Amino acid sequence: MTALFSTAYLPPIAYIAALAKHEEVLIEAKETFPKQTYRNRTVIMTAGGVRTLTVPVIRTNHSRTEEVHIDHKERWNIVHLRTLTAAYSASPYFLYYKDELEMLLTAHYDRLIELNQALLVWCTKKLKINCNISLTSDWLPLTGAPTDYRNAFSPKHPDTTFEYEPYYQVFNDRLPFMPNLSIIDLLMNIGPEARYYLKGIS
Repeated sequence: MTALFSTAYLPPIAYIAALAKHEEVLIEAKETFPKQTYRNRTVIMTAGGVRTLTVPVIRTNHSRTEEVHIDHKERWNIVHLRTLTAAYSASPYFLYYKDELEMLLTAHYDRLIELNQALLVWCTKKLKINCNISLTSDWLPLTGAPTDYRNAFSPKHPDTTFEYEPYYQVFNDRLPFMPNLSIIDLLMNIGPEARYYLKGIS
């Protein structure tokens, strides 16, 4: 069965856990781009606590998601790389993933959805998730069906869809466990075991 998702920048764990349950995935490209969502932001854990990293975008009031461009006037990708390095350099799998992640983040993408697709495909490969991911060709009405996840994940509202077993996080000697961070947090901290962690989320 095909599932519908919004595009997302290094999505939260709940997003990837839901995606992993489907063989066919459509990423919404035709919607009017909304503000303050995971479409252009991700949440990680740093020494100072939870931090949001946002990709700056150029949009109009009625831009479709597929039309939203990245604002390259800002050195956002360098800031993100430095923040990710500071946050995860002491994690068990930082060296394992850092080169490929840096290559993806320093590549030039004109549109946000291109960046997000490249990162999503990379994440699914690292997690050995077998699914076909494509963009919608038309806007589909919101159905509220279990396979329509377009509005299921929001940084404004804590996720209550899944239960999360604590896993090792870099700063757990001083900070409490934080669930449902970016999939990057899970990969950096538990590496290939992340695929089994996702299967256990329900």
